[in-house]
Amino acid sequence: MSVRILEGDCRAMLADLADGSVNCCVTSPPYFGLRDYGVDGQIGLEDTPDAFIAEMVSVFREVRRVLRDDGTLWINLGDSYAGSWGAQGHRITEGDDPSWHGSQIKNHPKRASRTGTIRQEGLKPKDLIGIPWMVAFALRADGWYLRQDIIWHKPNPMPESVTDRCTKAHEYLFLLTKSQRYYFNAEAIAEERTSDEDSSTFRGGAYVGGAIDNGTMGKRAVPGNVKRPQAQRAAQLAEQHGLTDAHIAAIRSVGITDAGKARVTQDGTGKNDPVVQALADEAKAVLGGYYREFLISAKRNKRSVWTVATQPFKEAHFATFPPELIDPCIKAGCPVGGTVLDPFGGAGTTGLVADRLQRNAILIELNPAYADIARRRIAADAGLFGAVA
Repeated sequence: MSVRILEGDCRAMLADLADGSVNCCVTSPPYFGLRDYGVDGQIGLEDTPDAFIAEMVSVFREVRRVLRDDGTLWINLGDSYAGSWGAQGHRITEGDDPSWHGSQIKNHPKRASRTGTIRQEGLKPKDLIGIPWMVAFALRADGWYLRQDIIWHKPNPMPESVTDRCTKAHEYLFLLTKSQRYYFNAEAIAEERTSDEDSSTFRGGAYVGGAIDNGTMGKRAVPGNVKRPQAQRAAQLAEQHGLTDAHIAAIRSVGITDAGKARVTQDGTGKNDPVVQALADEAKAVLGGYYREFLISAKRNKRSVWTVATQPFKEAHFATFPPELIDPCIKAGCPVGGTVLDPFGGAGTTGLVADRLQRNAILIELNPAYADIARRRIAADAGLFGAVA
């Protein structure tokens, strides 16, 4: 697969991308007031939260243009406190390695005026601003579908010296979509059920993704819960009649009623592909009512609290976007062979994960030193067959 890294301000670089050219966007924009990257006009150092929100809306309006109609946006955002901006911030300094040496914004005369209370009506010193939800609501008002808030639970949060509130151990990851109907491969990120959960629930239409012939044409079809007597009978019938996983994938794709599932599981038209429908009909004919056993899964739909530890990156003085946080976003939001966009490319983690998962990627990065690090990192991970430009 290929990874393109474009150097420049994403507000300008996005204009060069064609309409509807990417499947999915996974990104973590600069947090409000956190770091100074040493570039005039950069996003994140606006004077007010409202000004920051306006920049986010502008950027993601362009992202929406380059997304396919069935595309998804996954955006990770942290929060800020009024009256403590400079205490959290880091400025990128000039030197031998200008990209990774950081110090607090308040220690630099250029930023000294921004270390006090953030002046915006309704905010008091020590108020939690609520930046993630402000961005989410603003994007929804601008036309995005706000589909879900996901909690990124950090088991190893950054220590804090505060004594009048709890240590922050989570951030938000929002799922937004361009259209009401969109590509979402729930099966690709399904979780194993716990031992105390009832696994006898139907998952009609749970097979979401690409072509039915997924390399399993010769494999034996097995129900989701083989301990059930009904499942054992279903397995016997499947074996007797030579059914394969392709037949079962077809059953799951069309679901119990054969209606409507193709809107998200096949080609997006809302009509079942003739080949898929034929495989499902053939399987249901020999299985009878036992076909329902193949809609029972040993897995469950992924929950909305994701526990992912932060990970240090040796070339950075701060924790980077963890690959394990990006992995389910790409698996669910982009088909194999599709293209993932990250307009705030940073150290290139989105591109690295996309390449590992056989997806293409386009990264945009403001800082040339960051872009160089991303190229080296992705090329080293991809090996001889990697294509990083």
